[in-house]
Amino acid sequence: MYINKTEITVRYVETDKMGIVHHSKYYPWFEIGRSEFIKATGLSYSDIENQNIMMPLSETYCKYLKPAKYEDRIIIETYIKEFSPVKVIFEYKIINKENNQLLARGKTKQAFVYADTFKLMNLKKYNEGLWKKFKDLI
Repeated sequence: MYINKTEITVRYVETDKMGIVHHSKYYPWFEIGRSEFIKATGLSYSDIENQNIMMPLSETYCKYLKPAKYEDRIIIETYIKEFSPVKVIFEYKIINKENNQLLARGKTKQAFVYADTFKLMNLKKYNEGLWKKFKDLI
C-alpha cells in the first residue's frame, strides 16, 4: 500500500488566539495530502478533470487527538482505504514531525462523476488507464 507523506509548517493564519490550529484547517490539509497522493499516479487533479472526471466529496470525517500549534512541522499521511469503480475513500493521519505524535486522523469519501453531467460513473469502464493507476497504489 502506497502512503504519501507531505510535510508542511503550521502557518499563523491557521491558528487561533491560543496558537492552536483551528479545527477547520485540517480539511485543507487533507486536500493537500490528497492532491499530492494523486500526483503519485503521474497525474494532477487538473489532468483528471480534463478527462471529464470529477471527484466530489460525499463524506468527510476528522478525529482530533492532540492540538497542532503555530510553526509545528507536520506530516500529512494519505492513503487509499477503499476503492471501487464508483468511489474512493482516502484516509489521513496528521503527525507532529518532531515527536511523531498522531494529532488527528480523518477520511474523505469521493464519488467518480462525469464532469459535464455530474452523474455517477464507473471509472473502471470509463477510463481503465486511470483505474489501473489508482489500483496500483493500493
